[in-house]
Amino acid sequence: MELVSRQDPRLREVVWFAVCCRALTLLLQASPLFLSQRSQNHRALFNLLIPDHAADAFSPPRLPEPGPWDLLAERLLGGLSRWDAEHFLFIAERGYLYEHNCAFFPLYPLALRALAEGALWPLQQLLRLRSRLLLSAVLLNSLFSILAAAALYELGCLVLRCRRVAFLAALLFSLSPANVFMAAAYSESMFAFLAFSAMWQLEKGQSWLSGLLFSLASGARANGLINAGFFLYSRGKCFALQLQGDSGSVRKLLPLWKQLLSLASSAVLMCAGIFLPFALFQYYAYVRFCGAGAGLEPAVPKPLVQLALDKGYRLVDTNGAKPPWCSQRFPVVYSYIQDAYWNVGFLRYFELRQIPNFLLALPVTLLGSWAAWTYLIANPRHCLTLGLERRQSEEEGKPRAGFCCPAVFVYVVHATVLLAFGFFCMHVQVLTRFLGSSSPILYWFSAHLLQEHEPLLWSEG
Repeated sequence: MELVSRQDPRLREVVWFAVCCRALTLLLQASPLFLSQRSQNHRALFNLLIPDHAADAFSPPRLPEPGPWDLLAERLLGGLSRWDAEHFLFIAERGYLYEHNCAFFPLYPLALRALAEGALWPLQQLLRLRSRLLLSAVLLNSLFSILAAAALYELGCLVLRCRRVAFLAALLFSLSPANVFMAAAYSESMFAFLAFSAMWQLEKGQSWLSGLLFSLASGARANGLINAGFFLYSRGKCFALQLQGDSGSVRKLLPLWKQLLSLASSAVLMCAGIFLPFALFQYYAYVRFCGAGAGLEPAVPKPLVQLALDKGYRLVDTNGAKPPWCSQRFPVVYSYIQDAYWNVGFLRYFELRQIPNFLLALPVTLLGSWAAWTYLIANPRHCLTLGLERRQSEEEGKPRAGFCCPAVFVYVVHATVLLAFGFFCMHVQVLTRFLGSSSPILYWFSAHLLQEHEPLLWSEG
């Protein structure tokens, strides 16, 4: 990706803005260390008035005891290691020791470990492995979030055919509420970079490179599997438009069937490549927790064993007892963990006590629904025909530009599927980062609204 293209100064602005936003986020989360005593007192007062939520989150003991430089790193960057970040850091340090760790896919922890043991290896005399992993998360997520903003801009230029809207969308990506998760030790920034880059390459016609990036994305997050729909739609649309263009020509029928077989085979191969990381990881979990060598794990430190006993976590070494999912016809550990540990399932989260979490998800739910409705109203026929009908504007070579252009259809469907699944089947409070790292629609539609209704953006200056 050419981040400093002289032909497009807006790309340089996107990158610079993303760098500033990332630096500001890191500065704000570390700022309590540098507050004055009066400010520290104010902060303590607010913590007393609004104490931290005492959640039963994963929090393993620190082994071995941290040194002075480790304590400094924890104080500066510790805010980035809460909640799911603890899982990623723990996996990068000790592997998949607990069964429920397998809900977190391996590509991101592998990248953290590689950087901590590689480029940050000279710091091993000062920082223990966990501190280097935390520093690796800061460096990698900063890089990935900046590259994701640039990829989103390039994708928007191709799909929307309007550089101003694409530019605004890329800036909004760096300002979104999901930005805090892009900075923390979560896999969202890596996934956003891989997913947006894969979409961009697919729009450019680079199918194999796009397939590789989509495959890597599915090794970072499970919702990367849904991206296979982009390949299926791309191949189906290509064939449908060729049928309409070649209708009435009997001589072209045989080559068309050959082309259909070629398109179908390539789509199947691409989708298989996208599903491969997921399948390999499920097989790895099966061998680790269900195989003959499951009880041969090296000795686990006693504090980690005690944590498993206190919290009910299943260790790799459980005296040969196999988890219940091992005996299923299709032993998929991911779905079992979502069901058994987090009660994830259709309408399971619809409880009165979850109303505050639904309120947290309300803004992104309304925005996503509004985007889908706006596109449907602007393109009813295009949506009814699934975008497979050749339009008059396409035949004249003058495709419509902006958010409501025909090329946005598949992205609207993708975002709507993610939104519906997240709202009805997941813990809804994760919807903001779930959609913010997976779909460009939220940013494109927000940029479209600004372009349409903000007078300050109407002038060329």
